[in-house]
Amino acid sequence: MGSGIACHLANIGLEVLLLDISPNALNDDEKVQGLTLEHPLVKNRIVKSSFENAKKSKPSPLYHSNFAQRVSLGNLDSELPKIKEADWIIEVVVERLDIKQQVFECIEKYRTPGTLISSNTSGIPIADMAQGRSEDFQKHFCGTHFFNPPRYLKLLEIIPGPKTDPEILNFLAHYGDKFLGKTTIVTKDTPAFIGNRIGIFGIQSLFHQVQSMGLSVEEIDKLTGPVIGRPKSATFRTVDVVGLDTLGRMPKDPAKDYGHDDAT
Repeated sequence: MGSGIACHLANIGLEVLLLDISPNALNDDEKVQGLTLEHPLVKNRIVKSSFENAKKSKPSPLYHSNFAQRVSLGNLDSELPKIKEADWIIEVVVERLDIKQQVFECIEKYRTPGTLISSNTSGIPIADMAQGRSEDFQKHFCGTHFFNPPRYLKLLEIIPGPKTDPEILNFLAHYGDKFLGKTTIVTKDTPAFIGNRIGIFGIQSLFHQVQSMGLSVEEIDKLTGPVIGRPKSATFRTVDVVGLDTLGRMPKDPAKDYGHDDAT
């Protein structure tokens, strides 16, 4: 998802720094070459692999293959200080609050005050992620929830935290509409926001129908794709793109955090 967002930002002419974690073990090829965990080729293996896989995706995440040159690759261990030069920092890590909070703590050590900072969370409360951060961080922090694949899906949710400056929301909504080609909506910081609150409910309900009606995965995707005006990824292929780990947490986290929250 991070690589997809990086590609789409590069599409509109932005210079992007894409960072990912470093491996904690050598693979067989690296062992044969006598490399160590500190070698740049090893430390950037994950980010390079992710970006190369994104570029091979069909349909392409890039308007033109040359636009990939606008994306620089690095790792969080070595290149994180470079974010002090960024105008907009987007966090796109695994959907776990504790890990996101750790990342934000590291980001705040190097982030330049006044820099936009956002999370591509699928539904974790923005207020929870902002806890413990500085006033300036919270003022410039919100959720920017892209949908996968970022180039093609039109919806972009902007989710404010309790201290987000309204000017930040207005800017991102305008930027999303005018430059990113999105249908941008500002949502409340409610469980799973809007898109996933509806979408995950629909998917979970459909799983029950699969069981009760005895339908196959192929039959469901045939019935819930283009034939009813939806993307060809339909249901189960969409779940594969989203990731089973993310899908598994989506219905649990809001229930745990919010209980019997009223729908918005």
